Amino acid sequence: MPQAKIRSSVKIRPAVLEDLDALYELEKVSFDSDRLSRRRLRHWIQASNRELMVAVEREQLLGYGLVLFHGATHLARLYSIAIAKQARGKGIGAKLLQALESASVNRQRFFMRLEVAKDNTAAIRLYESAGYVAFGTYEDYYEDHRDALRMQKIIRDAPKRKRGHTVPWYQQTTGFTCGPASLMMAMATLDSRHKPDQATEFDIWREATTIFMTSGHGGCHPFGLALAAHKRGFNARIYVNQSGPLFLEGVRAPDKKVIMSLVHDQFLERVQACKIPIAYQDITQQDLEQAIKDGAIVLALVSSYRLDRKKAPHWVTITAYDDACFFVHDPDPSLEEQTGLDCEDLPIARNDFARMSQFGKDKLRTAVVISAPGSRAGARTRS
Repeated sequence: MPQAKIRSSVKIRPAVLEDLDALYELEKVSFDSDRLSRRRLRHWIQASNRELMVAVEREQLLGYGLVLFHGATHLARLYSIAIAKQARGKGIGAKLLQALESASVNRQRFFMRLEVAKDNTAAIRLYESAGYVAFGTYEDYYEDHRDALRMQKIIRDAPKRKRGHTVPWYQQTTGFTCGPASLMMAMATLDSRHKPDQATEFDIWREATTIFMTSGHGGCHPFGLALAAHKRGFNARIYVNQSGPLFLEGVRAPDKKVIMSLVHDQFLERVQACKIPIAYQDITQQDLEQAIKDGAIVLALVSSYRLDRKKAPHWVTITAYDDACFFVHDPDPSLEEQTGLDCEDLPIARNDFARMSQFGKDKLRTAVVISAPGSRAGARTRS
């Protein structure tokens, strides 16, 4: 669909604080629900993990677009775009979109994702004409209960994606159940009869927890997650580059360390009794690729610092890889503006993933390879 020619007097530039009043007025007249507040607009003008651009003509603000960036990933998300009523049909939306894509490419992003109301035909035509492709829907997504169409575009040349499965995304329902959520995603992929739910999430956490963590509730031990998978009929293989109790360095209280060591020993005894293989070695990127090729799903422990600036151990599910990235499902949309759209198939550069997939001063690296019953996926190890 050809766009109307935009006047040369219309300029696209980054938003500044002096635009706040005009941005807020445009937001109010553009959206009946799901509006950005004045406070949030001020935040995004000043934030670093975004591109906020405005279209202006002779000091009059005619439109804006906001793109958010998720941590250390190669993903950009078009969070909001609005054009003043009197300026619509003049190609301003297309020019804003192009400027936002270019800025995202400059930030080393490969993909732009967005959601748009399924009945917003004008916006959908704009995105389709710019090369966006629909890849799913969110039901009852907006405050007014409308459904959203999910769209994506490759904005920078990226290697061809390779994967073994389409992995359903599940959001953890507490701040400490990333391990169970990641395992449930793997089980639901390998056996459609397994439906992730909160009851199973809590059951797995009780089975797999270390009891204590650096702070707050206990996190999940790789041995515990492997045992939980085994209990439910799946094959599991553990990779860990340390032979002793895990996560002790972040716990100060000696009595807690004693208990965590005891839990580790109990897990180890049960893993050995169930004949679950343990490879006391780093899991390499080649190991990850091979597991995915073999049809397995990999749960990886990462440091969440590069995702949310919190230095906490965090479980994610690896869904795919290509020559540049690993793709992961992060079960925790921890920021206010994040949804599953921001957390599914996150493209993480291989170098970044290598740094993320180790935790603490002792550089713990661990993963659990989950495969279907009767499968030998992920059974290989280096001699």
